[in-house]
Amino acid sequence: MTTAHHPEDVTGLFVARANAGDLAGLVALYAEDAVLAYPPGRTSVGREEIRAVLGAMLANAPRPFPVEAPLPSVRHGDLALTSTRSADGTGTRVQVVRREPDGSWVRIIDRPEPGESGSAPE
Repeated sequence: MTTAHHPEDVTGLFVARANAGDLAGLVALYAEDAVLAYPPGRTSVGREEIRAVLGAMLANAPRPFPVEAPLPSVRHGDLALTSTRSADGTGTRVQVVRREPDGSWVRIIDRPEPGESGSAPE
């Protein structure tokens, strides 16, 4: 699968691409104006900032990334709230995804770690 056909697909694609070391593929899972609250306490806005954070993550994170089963999503039109319980038992990972005009889903807000997540600039 090259694009997410359902909101829950984004997380599986993220894990597969992270395990493959596919930085470009990871970044493609985010909207141009997406917000990533990672590492905890820091907020990155836009694909270029997200690319830098994910590049550092790939360089330093142990592999394989664990597959985490999605919790039930909540949908409202072209938006969905998705989440998983972390494999390490530290909390819940949450994302807001948006359906694009081509029918695929991308992340627009991502808080992959529990705890302090920073805030988006106003």
